[in-house]
Amino acid sequence: MAKLFTAAKVGAYELNHRVALAPMTRVRTLQPGDIPSPIMADFYGQRASQGGLLVIEAASVSVQARSYLGAASIYHDGQHEGWKAIADAVHAKGGRAFLQLIHGGRQSHVEVTGGADPVAPSVVAFDGVALTKEGFVPASPHRALEIGEIPAIIEDFRAAAERARKAGFDGVELHAANGYLVDQFIQDGTNQRTDAYGGPVENRVRFLREALEALISVYGADRVGVRISPSGEWGGVSDSDPQATFSYVAKVLDSYKIAYLHVIEPRVKGDDTLHEGHPVVAASYLRPHFSGPIIAAGGFDRDGAIAIVERGDADLVAFGRHFSSNPDLPYRLQHNLPLTPYVRAAFWGGDATSYSDFPTYHEQVAARAAQDEVDAETV
Repeated sequence: MAKLFTAAKVGAYELNHRVALAPMTRVRTLQPGDIPSPIMADFYGQRASQGGLLVIEAASVSVQARSYLGAASIYHDGQHEGWKAIADAVHAKGGRAFLQLIHGGRQSHVEVTGGADPVAPSVVAFDGVALTKEGFVPASPHRALEIGEIPAIIEDFRAAAERARKAGFDGVELHAANGYLVDQFIQDGTNQRTDAYGGPVENRVRFLREALEALISVYGADRVGVRISPSGEWGGVSDSDPQATFSYVAKVLDSYKIAYLHVIEPRVKGDDTLHEGHPVVAASYLRPHFSGPIIAAGGFDRDGAIAIVERGDADLVAFGRHFSSNPDLPYRLQHNLPLTPYVRAAFWGGDATSYSDFPTYHEQVAARAAQDEVDAETV
């Protein structure tokens, strides 16, 4: 049996296999208030079979942190029952649920921040977008954070972790990828500060350290993960030496003995799968610097996922799009069964259609058998 389908220890938890659900912003909360909806609980419960790890979609830690209208957040008491229903649904199937926590930084719009200007480490030209009631629109002009404002944002992360813990989540993941606020601090293309949070990489990771320590204060290090995207371009981020920067980030994270490091790998542009010959750059150069479990994500197919785990560059592989349309993805991958195609049009908002209505492989087989019987009777 391929190692991908064997048990693994991730932080405080024993998992039955190494196929994880990647966090996906699906914009299915109830408005107003970003209330987690019943169909979200259905979606995650369906994908929690076989005792694996689910990283639940990014939840904004404050109103200021929001980027997309309808996306998840976790900053007020009215959201508790919805989040608890999701954690309970995952646990009922034997899964482990980590809630990803995010601050969107400059990737936002005044319509979703309550009128406040989006914030960033520095003011750098940016042509990104946010999601409002008018659809995707250019992000509002952002401003640089005053150093005295940073402790309040760190407290927002801590408070969000506390809410996640009360709702029953097994852990939390710090979203330090994809050009959102933590990533904006890490990379020198977006961080041009000259104070204690800018300049050399040791300073640029200060915000990451403080946010991580806030989460650890609630959960303990073995129940906290971090997601990074060393090769990412989303959100207009860039770094003059990404390999050196993120190798240092990996060393810093390793010193905390966190549950896992979640790495987004590059994909071949215009292709939906990791190209067979494309090097898995990030995981391979980060591995010497991080001794804990590494989760790789980024358009993997079955063969690519098996290969990266067998090589030892990663310990688990996270799937997003294929998991969106195959609730029993670990089973299908293990038995090399055909996958149901994902529906890209349903990724960003909608109802249960092409979201929580995908059948498992066994349900598809039963439905085909039932239809064959009907067809036979009508001949």
